Amino acid sequence: MNRVFQIAVLSCLAFCLTGCGAPEENEPIWQQLKIGDLAPSHSGKRPGSQLLKTINFNVYAFEIPAENISALDDIWQMSYPKPLQYNNHDAFKANSFLAGFGQVQMWNKIRDLLLAADGKGTDRISLLLPDGQANDLPIARLDKEQTISYISASGSMEVVTAGPGMVALRLKAEKIPGSRGVCKMSVMPVFSPPIRSSIPELVYRAKAGEFLFTSVGFGLKMSPGDLVVLGPEKYIDHQITLGGLFFSRPEGRMFFSRTERKPPERKPAVRIFLLLCTSIND
Repeated sequence: MNRVFQIAVLSCLAFCLTGCGAPEENEPIWQQLKIGDLAPSHSGKRPGSQLLKTINFNVYAFEIPAENISALDDIWQMSYPKPLQYNNHDAFKANSFLAGFGQVQMWNKIRDLLLAADGKGTDRISLLLPDGQANDLPIARLDKEQTISYISASGSMEVVTAGPGMVALRLKAEKIPGSRGVCKMSVMPVFSPPIRSSIPELVYRAKAGEFLFTSVGFGLKMSPGDLVVLGPEKYIDHQITLGGLFFSRPEGRMFFSRTERKPPERKPAVRIFLLLCTSIND
């Protein structure tokens, strides 16, 4: 089942990247989005239809020049830390991960802050999470074996050898019994080797090669219109650590300056992710 939904996610991503005309480089794909466009869906069932029981999310990825990372401070200040429950908060922060909770009404403010930092949207993905099942959001592809350093729950630096495969963000949503319109969301970084066969035994072997970065996991309760911002505490100029793989683009990306009239420049970048709950089909 997970594989079917992974294919669905990749199909959505392919549509986002190729199904529409490419926007101009200096106009981010999310710049024209307004709060109304992001509002959670409250459409009812059509007569005779049966909705698939899913928790639905939109995931947005943004990049800003690394030199402007201080612009994220305002986002962390306007978001709320209290709803987030960490597996280990000290390890989460030591791995250069930060997260904040908010609601869709914050969208315009977040957009304006990122635009002011010469930011740009890079991806928009729709995820349909079956109740109680997990799905992986691809973050970084490893084409060959490499080591990944991370801080464990004990506070020590650990190293795992991984690759080829994918470093991803594993999302799992479960409806809360007796509560309509609310789900329990869990988020955890994971490395997964490629699955090249549908034969159950080979799939099982591939799954056995997974590595869960449990010390960097967290969870919270979410309803439609709630969002989570996930980003870096600082810029890391390499991709040999977990935080670097998730949030850094040392090779750079082309950015336009919004305050100076000059050609676009390639600059090291940091990535930020926004997870928005759009609907819960009870």
